[in-house]
Amino acid sequence: MAQWGQLGFQDAASPLMEEILFFHDHTLVLLALLTSFLGCFSLNMLMNRYTLRFVTHGQELETVWTSLPIVVLLFLAMPSLRLLYISDEVSTPEMTIKSLGHQWYWSYEYSDFKDVEFDSYMIPTDDLTSGHYRLLDVDHRAVVPTDTSVRVLVASADVIHSWAVPSLGVKADAVPGRLNQLSFLISRPGIYYGQCSEICGANHSFMPIVLEAITPNHFLEWVNKMAQLT
Repeated sequence: MAQWGQLGFQDAASPLMEEILFFHDHTLVLLALLTSFLGCFSLNMLMNRYTLRFVTHGQELETVWTSLPIVVLLFLAMPSLRLLYISDEVSTPEMTIKSLGHQWYWSYEYSDFKDVEFDSYMIPTDDLTSGHYRLLDVDHRAVVPTDTSVRVLVASADVIHSWAVPSLGVKADAVPGRLNQLSFLISRPGIYYGQCSEICGANHSFMPIVLEAITPNHFLEWVNKMAQLT
């Protein structure tokens, strides 16, 4: 989850988010180098008349500053296209979950298991206990196994919502009458928080998403427990 005063991304919990962080750092380094070079060059040009004459009448320099942006764009385009391919790649999922957005809560259905479905409401502030987070915790977490390719089918029962978990690097709009999908693989156990990222009404900020990642053996125990409850 995000921390107070945090400036960067949340810790990556999936291979996709690790690639997003790599691309961010790669772009930031290029931006810092270009900003430093152009800043020093502009300052030198203002302070030195010879440099100004060389810049305004140097054909070789014009060739350099025309070709340099092309090289920079190539350094940005290659990892960017690779990341787009990775994020859009649809592999054969080992498990499928259907998430349906409502005003203002989420409902989950585990299609691969019988009678495992539930609604997930935000815990009101007055009902919070120790260890719960205000506006982020829910009464029923969506439980998923680690090291498992999970596909989430996202739809809506009323208006447009958006299912997003930043630490996994996934986000998909929940559109009425349409199924969108996203996939992820969680690399370590933990609890991961997200929220609806679409302005869907008065209580838009009160429909959080909470994923609890556990080991596959514990997940099967949880599925059996949920099936008995229903």
